[in-house]
Amino acid sequence: MNLAFLVSSHTLFLGILIITGTNDAVEGFSSLAFRARAATSAVARPLPNIQRQHDMRRSNSQSALLLGSTSSSSISSNEDLLPGIQAIDQGGNQELLLKLEALREAPDFRFFSVDILASCEYMPQELFECYTEGCEILPIDEEDVPETIRGVDMAEYDFDLDGWGRWDMPTEDYYDVQGYPEGYTGYDGSEVWNFIHNRICFEGFEYSDDHWKADFNKAVSGLHSMISAQIIRGIQEKIDMNEEFSETEVWTDPRVEFERRLSSNGEVPLARENLYFLYMLLLSAVAKSRDRLLEDCNSGRIEAGAAEDLKSVYDSALLLDDAVPAISAAAKKLKMHATKDSGCLWEARMRTRELIRIMNCVQCNKCRLHGKISTMGLSTALQILLGKEGEGCDPKRINRVELSTLMTTLHKTARAIDFCQSME
Repeated sequence: MNLAFLVSSHTLFLGILIITGTNDAVEGFSSLAFRARAATSAVARPLPNIQRQHDMRRSNSQSALLLGSTSSSSISSNEDLLPGIQAIDQGGNQELLLKLEALREAPDFRFFSVDILASCEYMPQELFECYTEGCEILPIDEEDVPETIRGVDMAEYDFDLDGWGRWDMPTEDYYDVQGYPEGYTGYDGSEVWNFIHNRICFEGFEYSDDHWKADFNKAVSGLHSMISAQIIRGIQEKIDMNEEFSETEVWTDPRVEFERRLSSNGEVPLARENLYFLYMLLLSAVAKSRDRLLEDCNSGRIEAGAAEDLKSVYDSALLLDDAVPAISAAAKKLKMHATKDSGCLWEARMRTRELIRIMNCVQCNKCRLHGKISTMGLSTALQILLGKEGEGCDPKRINRVELSTLMTTLHKTARAIDFCQSME
């Protein structure tokens, strides 16, 4: 039985890759079986007037701080994670999200060289062109890529054969993720996700098991929940823009979909807890990278505008020392479990590499781009937190692409948390 800690009819979306997975969920996620179905929906333009939306909710966040954030306990009863969840809910995420929005406008965190034409190595596929205009992406003009970025990527092409992730070799083709943001494509990636859930996630582990393989599955489930939040957000955006739904689109009511996929009374009561688990891992990895990234800012390796935005990110409450004990609970648990079984961590490294490479089987170019970035971001977080033996990795050994995908994935997850808070 494959334990991916996933949701019954819970929609998956990496960047803009959409499918629907169906699981037989039992209390405690002790038995889950994935059955992929076709999907018809995708999302993710940023919501308009995000500053105004945050301002409207700020008073509610302050009230939650005074009342002890009763909503946090409905997300999780895990005493280890609850303090971190409360810190996130009590305004910390909204502050960080606004700063990450600004950071993602910087070239260092939006330009990626990706092999869009790489072949799928995991399953036979019929070659076809993406059937919507939304699937296609074009590389930016060469002169628009800063020479510093191109030079660093060419110098850092090397990789560890037994490492956590392996990015595409840099070429002259760079893609702008802000120019091609997560969007609605209608691409059905069920075959790819069926492989992920049944072959890459670890089998035979229950939700509450004290084992790093259970933690790995929780992180994948957290990515799953992040994706579901983005899909529901996209449904709402489509309604707000007065766009019509086609006859083949099944999900048309954002409130119904939120209750079904992400609420504590939904098909998987712990879907939101796993989203926070992932977010706390990413935050811990970013916190551990502070000295390395600030060193890059001060040395000029990161251009001045982005450096100021990055320094502002590190001034956020969730990344300050006071918040570290609460936020680091997920990472500490993962590390404790990993050091008990460090001789087998090669399995996790192998599977994160496979998670990235399976994106080459995605037959939607925009979906492939965002899918690679999201999976590489998760891989980088695990690399920083665990290293080879569970003791962690020196962030100074992490390259630009890894750090950029980590920050991009942090932004995606922060935005998912923000959307869930807005639906409370």
